[in-house]
Amino acid sequence: MEQIWSIRLIRFAAIFGIIGTFIGSKMSGNMDYSLRPIHAHILLVGWLSVFAWGIFYKVYTIKFKKLVSIHSILGMAGAFGLTLGMWMYNLNPFQLNETFVMVLFIVGGTLLLLAFLLFVPITFLIEKQNNRK
Repeated sequence: MEQIWSIRLIRFAAIFGIIGTFIGSKMSGNMDYSLRPIHAHILLVGWLSVFAWGIFYKVYTIKFKKLVSIHSILGMAGAFGLTLGMWMYNLNPFQLNETFVMVLFIVGGTLLLLAFLLFVPITFLIEKQNNRK
């Protein structure tokens, strides 16, 4: 289970890495840094955190397999929802209802918070590792 979610998380992170660096390049080229918070969250949450979770699951075996799926889904949904909600909140390019946009932002952030909270006990629920050489 960990191996399946590991590669899913790493692929998801890679997509966020491309998006984050593209936004950074575009901001730099245009000398317009209005997307800085979105750029930072995409790279820190979507790339760095999700990638780290993927590597963790590649290295460790978790005692309770369902937690891996729950955590991974929460993490990916939260990273996507938070950054999409942040983008919509700051720019609202589709002129959507402000309440809807705020709820999207809050729900994404809440899912991400739950993923981080769940990750803490998961780190204590690993199976004993054999010595690797």
